[in-house]
Amino acid sequence: MRVAGKGLVDCSKPLRFLFDGTSYQGFEGDTLASALLANDVKMVARSFKYHRPRGIVGAGSEEAGALVTVGSGAHQDPNVRATVQEIYEGLSAQSQNRWPSLGFDILSVNDLAAPFLGAGFYYKTFMWPKAFWEKLYEPVIRRSAGIGALSGLSNADRYEKAFAFCDLLVIGSGPSGLMAALTAARAGADVILCEEDSVFGGRLNGESLEIAETSGQDWGTAAIAELSSMDNVRLMSRTSVTGAYDQGTYGALERVSHHMTQAQGKPLETFWRIVAKRAILAAGAIERPVAFRNNDRPGIMTAAAVRTYLHRYGVAPGKAVTVFANNDDAHRTAKDLVAAGVHVAGVIDTRTDAPDGQGYPVYKGAEVCDSAGRRALESVSFRYADGRVDKLQTDCLAMSGGWNPTVHLTCHMNGRPKWDGSIQSFVPTEGMVAGLEAVGACNGAFSTHAALLQGNAAALTALGDLGLKTIAQDVPDAEDAPYRLKPLWAVKGKGRAWLDFQNDVTVKDVKMAAQENFRSVEHMKRYTTQGMAPDQGKNSNVAALAVLADATGRGIPETGTTTFRPPFVPVSIASLGAGAQGKGFAPERFTTSHTASVERGAPMIEAGLWYRPSYFPATGEKTWRESCDREVGYVRNAVGVCDVSTLGKIDIQGPDAGAFLDFVYTNMFSTLKVGRTRYGLMLREDGTVMDDGTTARLGESHYVMTTTTAAAGPVMRHLEYVKQCLRPDLDVNLVSVTEQWAQFAVAGPKSRDLLNGLLDTKIDNENWPFMACGTVSALGVEGRLFRISFSGEHAYEVAVPARYGDSLFRTLTSRAEAMGGGAYGMEALNVLRIEKGFITHSEIHGRTNAFDIGMERMVSQKKDCIGKTMSERPGLTDPEREQLVGVKPIGPVKQLTAGSFLFKSEDSAVRENAQGYMTSVGFSPEFGTFIGLGFLSNGRARHGEQMLMVDHLRDVVARVEICDPVFFDPEGGRVRG
Repeated sequence: MRVAGKGLVDCSKPLRFLFDGTSYQGFEGDTLASALLANDVKMVARSFKYHRPRGIVGAGSEEAGALVTVGSGAHQDPNVRATVQEIYEGLSAQSQNRWPSLGFDILSVNDLAAPFLGAGFYYKTFMWPKAFWEKLYEPVIRRSAGIGALSGLSNADRYEKAFAFCDLLVIGSGPSGLMAALTAARAGADVILCEEDSVFGGRLNGESLEIAETSGQDWGTAAIAELSSMDNVRLMSRTSVTGAYDQGTYGALERVSHHMTQAQGKPLETFWRIVAKRAILAAGAIERPVAFRNNDRPGIMTAAAVRTYLHRYGVAPGKAVTVFANNDDAHRTAKDLVAAGVHVAGVIDTRTDAPDGQGYPVYKGAEVCDSAGRRALESVSFRYADGRVDKLQTDCLAMSGGWNPTVHLTCHMNGRPKWDGSIQSFVPTEGMVAGLEAVGACNGAFSTHAALLQGNAAALTALGDLGLKTIAQDVPDAEDAPYRLKPLWAVKGKGRAWLDFQNDVTVKDVKMAAQENFRSVEHMKRYTTQGMAPDQGKNSNVAALAVLADATGRGIPETGTTTFRPPFVPVSIASLGAGAQGKGFAPERFTTSHTASVERGAPMIEAGLWYRPSYFPATGEKTWRESCDREVGYVRNAVGVCDVSTLGKIDIQGPDAGAFLDFVYTNMFSTLKVGRTRYGLMLREDGTVMDDGTTARLGESHYVMTTTTAAAGPVMRHLEYVKQCLRPDLDVNLVSVTEQWAQFAVAGPKSRDLLNGLLDTKIDNENWPFMACGTVSALGVEGRLFRISFSGEHAYEVAVPARYGDSLFRTLTSRAEAMGGGAYGMEALNVLRIEKGFITHSEIHGRTNAFDIGMERMVSQKKDCIGKTMSERPGLTDPEREQLVGVKPIGPVKQLTAGSFLFKSEDSAVRENAQGYMTSVGFSPEFGTFIGLGFLSNGRARHGEQMLMVDHLRDVVARVEICDPVFFDPEGGRVRG
């Protein structure tokens, strides 16, 4: 099926590839679709619902029918459009959605059941009997759902993400895109030109056009050569711009090595975030099919796709080609085929004033009403206005119902296109995306000359907006034929006329949706699944809207469009999450000490999306407990260093900052002296504890709030809500600075000695007492120092700008080791705070209030605060409420477990008898036993009582004694010493 002298493929470089296990030959530059057509393979897939044979309909990313699976094993990639998959030596592709084979598919029996499987049958069928849903319907639907299949193996491919910035982003490299890029680049603007195809030129590569008295292909080649020679231009082929976002940001998917046998160290795909000051959309238009009976047979394609396969790939999709059209543009397909020596059986044109044929017959005033042939097209029937029906033997039908501008990207900011009756399609509305202007065919200008003019004008406008000097450009001469068509969406008649070729949606389905009152275009879409296939309705949406409009008695403008959302083409999750291969969905946040901690062998655990060291193993230690006990000893006997940068840090400034803090905290902060820190408790509006932490006053109107790691985000949202909604009268500003500061706890009897070896000005108990704060200089780096403790020891927290964090951590730990201490992790931190009875979100878990944790006196009676009134409800101060207590084992079983329940010794361990529960547990080297915190009914009055701790899940039962939650240094002498 190759046509001599045609195409841009390199016939000197043959390539072998497999399709469904059969070996075929193509050439470098072929797509899988063009290579299969060259080998006269028409049927390549099966449709989703009815498993009808599917062939190749288009020639680009709009393809709806030819979906295949490429590769095998861990490299298996389903739902690849054959029209964009370039072939390479050894490529292996398989048809999908069929069993056991493409030619004999058992589930094609669904086609016989089509009368029972129309639009909405899911909703009507699976409602009854109710008991069938869980045991029958859902399992069957889940097994049947989806097109193609994943391998189930971990993805072995590599992906990358990248960022780019430019003055002007040009999307599409057809005539208008090239003209815009040339105009802007010649004026000195930084230009990025994105083209989703492997070669630049857009439709110039699929047409026999002339520009400036030379072929369109040659003009495009010269333009690309000029752009390639400019340092201010980046050319990005195989790159689809997938979405438009705020502030001139665009997502783009680059298919880096999908066309290679071996990636040779390259990623499979790269997802780009491109930030452009201005953008020009030159994405062209998509030719729309016409719905008629059996219009989905393999061999029925769009007329422009047939031209593309001829001029771009040198392939004739059929031996006898018929054209079905309602416009002049489609006649170019017939002319080009005849000129290339391909037999054209005829042009069937719905218009009585259609142009005469040039070497082929034209059947005027007729429309195709049916086709024949099961696995490939064999003939078409066409009907005249008087009812006469004739037939043509043909193996390829090139149909054209007109063109739809590719407006999708302009709608990604929730804009709606407008209807243009002159072209019978939707065009972009000005300003739909700030800084983006559509030109050429995607703006409804279908002649080459008009496209060139609009591309040049848009570039000049962008240059003016950017303040760059504009240079007048000569726009070359090109064809400027008017666009003439007679609207035709669907041919009337019996039988199924297909709109969505992948989801098997017919004209009848859309009419049924309207009949059953799904008259909204969005409702119709969901009721019929129209436009929900991988092509996202690029081929079928406008025709479906027209059918819906006719069925509801409305015009197309009143019917409206569905919502176009990103991505414009399918984007793999792996490319969006590049850099997170083998990781979970949640983002990862690393402290500045992360690398140093990993180098020390610390296992990293997730805490509020941050990764923090669990412990730092030493040579000879066999269990984590040994490491934890040693690290606790560092803090109690020498000095320990812990990265606490993950704690939320919120900078609060303004004349009313103190009053604002008084309102969000239970205690007073407006009276806090400059250079001092205070512990605060924050309530939700229902009186429940939201978070706790310290807030330091660095200046008269400057505070820094510290939150727990887990609540950093929620507290920031809460403060913004209070500022904007509850107290807009207060002059205060908030900003999260968590990532801007690296902060380290230095705790233990030798902590001050360690710091004095670093600080440019020495500190002591007089100038830096407990709860003091202020700016310091450490080895010449300005930072902040807070004398606060989460361990009960003499301790400080030193903060420096994040860029110094790694260096400071390594310096602190090395000096601590020289003093008999070292780094400590989360396990030791947990033991230290349990020994002191300090709470975390294990205790303030969303159901406890200030009374429960023994801090009711912190709710100031001198002022109001959020949650105060609700916290004073009788039920929240009932002595029988569960109150914070300490727990220690006194029987032969010394193991305590968090989550276990507390029972009276004489009661059976059943839910109704539970008196409380354990929240935190750790082994204390100081006391030589496990200790824990928990909540017990009327707990503060039950110190000394013996009870049973029961963990049914782990089968642990221990006799315990209830005690004060502060186990270590209850007078607090060490923290102030």
